[in-house]
Amino acid sequence: MRFAEIFSKIRKTQSAPSEAPSHWVKCTACQSLMYYKEIEQRFNVCPKCGFHMRISAKQRIEQLCDEGSFVEFDTNLIPIDPLKFVDKKSYKKRIEEAQEKTGKNSSVMCGSCSIEGVPAQIVVFDFAFMGGSLGSVEGEKIVRAINRAIANKEGVIIVSASGGARMQESTFSLLQMSKTSAALTKLADAKLPYISILTDPTMGGVSASFAFLGDIIMAEPGALVGFAGQRVIKQTIGADLPEGFQKAEFLLEHGLIDMIVTRTDMKKVVADLLNLLGGSCKNDAFELRLKA
Repeated sequence: MRFAEIFSKIRKTQSAPSEAPSHWVKCTACQSLMYYKEIEQRFNVCPKCGFHMRISAKQRIEQLCDEGSFVEFDTNLIPIDPLKFVDKKSYKKRIEEAQEKTGKNSSVMCGSCSIEGVPAQIVVFDFAFMGGSLGSVEGEKIVRAINRAIANKEGVIIVSASGGARMQESTFSLLQMSKTSAALTKLADAKLPYISILTDPTMGGVSASFAFLGDIIMAEPGALVGFAGQRVIKQTIGADLPEGFQKAEFLLEHGLIDMIVTRTDMKKVVADLLNLLGGSCKNDAFELRLKA
């Protein structure tokens, strides 16, 4: 066999640059290059500048919930296309692409879990599924999670990462804002806590409904939170916006959220708040401390 033939076989077995696995992660904020295991150990937080990178719903659940405690519900709910909506692509095609990309049927994962031993119902948005947009299925999943919490006398945690209401469902999507808000009123009437966690980004109809209805509203550092985009607001009011407008730090300074919590501290803070607010009526030890 000639040398050229051997060399061509070696080249064929090598992965293309786009297919080759990358063990290095570049921070989009400070442009630092870091080994992926270092990032994973810090819950995808840059060790150089503290920038909180976006993570999937599955990673979020692994970070917040006790190991092996999460039980997912309502995986059989799948979006439909009631309006036969078509823009550059059909809505049906966009759903199929999102399902193939994420392995999920919707932009929300919900289920029961325990957080440092405290049982709760958790809802987590995945921005990778059509920008975490709120549609009919997502709204139904949130309401079912709230109903389970009322039945089990548990608290509710919703982790938002969304561009807002899903335009392909039009009014069907907008109705989820009032639907979820009404369900949260029932939760409040049952005197059960709701903790809202805002991550990057939380925008549009999500921020205008359940995301800002929490008994405690917390955000990750640097999270983009608002209703309309900055460019739209600037064009509407015809004035320059303040520095850092719509960032979590700006919102905390102006009293729109209660606290900013780093990802590494999130689990303990949420567990403490559930205990403080009576997030589980089954927690006998906590009840005894209250009576004492």
